[in-house]
Amino acid sequence: MRTPTRRTVLGAALAAAGTGLLTACSSDSMQGMDHASMNHGATSATSGPTGPSAAPAGYLAPNGPEVAAAEAARNPGPERKVALTATETTLDLGGRTVRSWAYGDRLPGQEVRATLGDTLAVTLANHLPQSTSLHWHGLALRNDMDGVPGLTQADVRPGASFEYRFALAHPGTYWFHPHSGVQQDRGLYAPLIVEDPKEPLAYDREWVVVLDDWVDGVDGSTPDAVLAELARGMGGTDHSGGSGHDMSGMPGHDPAGTSGTAPAAPTGPARMLMGARSTLLGGDAGDVAYPFHLVNGRLATAPETFTAKPGDRIRIRLVNAGGDTAYRVALGGHELTVTHTDGFPVEPATTQALLLGMGERYDVLVTAGDGAFPLTALAEGKNATALAVLRTGGGAAPDAAVRPAELDGRLVTAGQLRAAPAVRLPARQPDRTVRLELTGGMAKADWAFNGRGYDPAQRHPVAAGERVRLEFRNSTTMWHPVHLHGHSFALPGDGPRKDTAVVLPGATLAVDFDADNPGLWMVHCHNVYHAETGMMTVLGYRA
Repeated sequence: MRTPTRRTVLGAALAAAGTGLLTACSSDSMQGMDHASMNHGATSATSGPTGPSAAPAGYLAPNGPEVAAAEAARNPGPERKVALTATETTLDLGGRTVRSWAYGDRLPGQEVRATLGDTLAVTLANHLPQSTSLHWHGLALRNDMDGVPGLTQADVRPGASFEYRFALAHPGTYWFHPHSGVQQDRGLYAPLIVEDPKEPLAYDREWVVVLDDWVDGVDGSTPDAVLAELARGMGGTDHSGGSGHDMSGMPGHDPAGTSGTAPAAPTGPARMLMGARSTLLGGDAGDVAYPFHLVNGRLATAPETFTAKPGDRIRIRLVNAGGDTAYRVALGGHELTVTHTDGFPVEPATTQALLLGMGERYDVLVTAGDGAFPLTALAEGKNATALAVLRTGGGAAPDAAVRPAELDGRLVTAGQLRAAPAVRLPARQPDRTVRLELTGGMAKADWAFNGRGYDPAQRHPVAAGERVRLEFRNSTTMWHPVHLHGHSFALPGDGPRKDTAVVLPGATLAVDFDADNPGLWMVHCHNVYHAETGMMTVLGYRA
């Protein structure tokens, strides 16, 4: 259990295991999409990926001089070194052990803490049977460190290593995970906390809470098998003529074995979820029936317990690291004061419950009561919960199935929040609008933007210095948490600064960002299975 006090900087050696990850699909815009070839970098057997070796025609290269200049302008400070090893391991979920891939032998991976202005230097050693990568979710960092194989770098192959090195430009709650296949839905994730040396909040204790839906290693299941099942669609057609789905035409498929091994045949019981409904999510709640839901890697029957004293003011940093599940979160007997979302401060708002889509983060403050209280994460629409415990005194521990009344109380969503004045985008009309229609469905597993699958050579052009509006129109019957790499956007009406936002079925969400970080940047649904089957695209800065 981790119970870091405020200002504590944790040690950072991480060893890890993992496969899978996001290598999703992209689509081009209905108007203005450019097509250009890409020269992919080679992977060294000893040093890992070298990144793209030449600039794509008409676009800035991820490792070009403009990217180096933007990094230099961040005034990189003292070095914070971290060693990560992605490896196959056995994880104890609290009375249930599973074989999975992780960073070291713990779940989540050990959190990394650094200070605003530090240079983070992370060496990733790949001890997995497949290629992997590291994406730094939510960070505005140099493009060639963003961790997207085939776009910003080459794969980190089995037996190779790679150093990610970049300045930390914003404080806040972030996390990291692979961007390779569906590896994120294994144990390959950990929180990254960037501390503010001038922290304005006053609190006594800090609790980092990572939520996750879990399938890997349970009764023979793997995320790759789940992907293969979902890729057949609801009709269950076997496209390969055999027992599994033919993945050869899917993004990220590696028939030549650059990953080191051929894809495993689908195993385990059926995991396709039918009939999950949520009013909060606008209807269909998700695609995958996960056997377990976890808080900080623990089952509800063996929860993590965070200890404090009555009256302590506690900062809780919430991260949804799930693959296909939104979580409604409440702390029994307490109200939550929302202070940040996706790393950026908001005008404080009091609530009883929060809803987090995959990839979203919220920071809240609570004043601890006296006793033992459930922190419950309801798997929205899936009739399951995850649990952790806040204990400040005596009394029986909450039951694993407890459902605090606050879960059904007042709920604040991102659209109701306002950015703190210091981080609001200055008022300005957009110079460019990129329209992305969210298309496809579960029936054919044809998730996409604008009806097109991912192709890294297809890019929506933007130019440095522009105010860019991303207009997401969801024509599907399912909700999608859309994520922008390398930038934060503003929700409408002085709304919060975020990098991940939920778009409900039938809704249109227009968000604005300033094009101030050159390179090639992904936009994708953070449902790992939607992304891997097509809902991903690229924004490219023009040369």
